[in-house]
Amino acid sequence: MQPRNMSMSGVVDLAAVKAAGEAKQKAEQARAEAARTGRAPTSGARLVFDVDEAGFQQDVLQRSTEVPVVIDFWAEWCEPCKQLGPLLERLAGEYAGKFVLAKIDVDSNQMLFQQFGVQGIPAVFAVVAGQPIPLFQGAAPEAQIREVLDQLVQAAEQQFGIVGAPVEPQAADEQAAAEAPVPAGPYDAVLEAANQALDSGDLGGAIQAYKNVLSDDPANPEAKLGLAQAELLHRVQDLDPQAVRKEAAENPADAQAQIRAADLDLVGGHVEDAFGRLVDAVKRTAGDDREAARVRLLELFEVIGADDPRVTAARTALARVLF
Repeated sequence: MQPRNMSMSGVVDLAAVKAAGEAKQKAEQARAEAARTGRAPTSGARLVFDVDEAGFQQDVLQRSTEVPVVIDFWAEWCEPCKQLGPLLERLAGEYAGKFVLAKIDVDSNQMLFQQFGVQGIPAVFAVVAGQPIPLFQGAAPEAQIREVLDQLVQAAEQQFGIVGAPVEPQAADEQAAAEAPVPAGPYDAVLEAANQALDSGDLGGAIQAYKNVLSDDPANPEAKLGLAQAELLHRVQDLDPQAVRKEAAENPADAQAQIRAADLDLVGGHVEDAFGRLVDAVKRTAGDDREAARVRLLELFEVIGADDPRVTAARTALARVLF
């Protein structure tokens, strides 16, 4: 039996996650402000950028594990490209980091043009978790483009937990924010109590406290991570590790057996084993079993944190088996 006071120490740094969560909240506020004012925020992360063959691996493939990358194949001589390009750039600013736009000049990057199988330009693709997705060809109407982009953003979040790149504030605002004192958040006391309950093994109390915060603030990053941790520990506290691992080894196609074993893997600090086990389960199964394994994998991503390179690698692996 696993003891009730199991600790996630060494697996997740709550303080680091809290800081990352605060940065994410600032990004979401910047997006909301951009939507309200109709102005695109300034982004140090570059919402629109040119890409060549040398930079494709880093600028598109690696970045697509953090944010959907829309690719605009264009050329200077292409008249429809001159209509579509500015529209895509404006939408990239309006979506404020929910996707980024990579522009590829086909005359200078024939290899990429051929690798994507582009038949004519303008042509628009997306890359999510390292996997290319054709979107549309030609200068499509804005309403149609918006619909396609909405579907892309939704699929990236639902399938892979990819929610977009943070949008940084303007330099002056960033300087002022750095110098200003940080006020106490409205849920700091509740979150501190929840974290203490989690550390002491009061999983029921921690779960309820995190849920109380999320009922008022569904996007609170620290509460989301804390709840994911507490629920993970609650799931494994009464498991017999030897029996669970034996069942998983004897039944590789049993999604629930693999899910239970993956939970134990993660609690034991074997993060890559947990992720790999669930990616394999998604690959081997279908229907409800496949969906259960995929959803549990996304839940375990929440426990580790989106910026962890092991999460990035697992997202890419998941994309390979889903597409």
